[in-house]
Amino acid sequence: MDRLYRLAYRFSGRRENAEDLVQELLVRMVPRLNELRTLEKPGSWLAKSLYHLFIDETRRQNRAPILLDDAAIDIEDVASANAGPEHDLHKERWLAQVERAVYRLNPDQRSLVALHDMEGYSLPELSEMLNVPIGTIKSRLHRARSKLRELIGDQALVDSEK
Repeated sequence: MDRLYRLAYRFSGRRENAEDLVQELLVRMVPRLNELRTLEKPGSWLAKSLYHLFIDETRRQNRAPILLDDAAIDIEDVASANAGPEHDLHKERWLAQVERAVYRLNPDQRSLVALHDMEGYSLPELSEMLNVPIGTIKSRLHRARSKLRELIGDQALVDSEK
């Protein structure tokens, strides 16, 4: 459940939307519990279903990419115990900058970055989940990362001007 929620949050960018996505997925899975129990890797199957549900919702509502609210959400705590306050502040600002940039990506790019870079799904798993050749996954991931670098660079310029 935690992994599904995290993934839904990374797809949607909002707590309420993530909760709705996970709830909708679970409601749809109740009639398919027997099928779900027979799967070797239910996590990948559920992530694929969540991804398709997110895309369907996004298309249905025809939304623009969602920008992150001012309320920062913890991505993961990666600070070492010996880092100190300056390092913690720098890390916090960097993570917030990356997070803002991720939510400025289009939904397809954001989903791919969330699945691969944040949740750790491999390229073969993504290829199977998305029904797309690995070469296409690689090129889309490359474009998403390039766009992310560009957005982080733009954000760094804006932050330095403040």
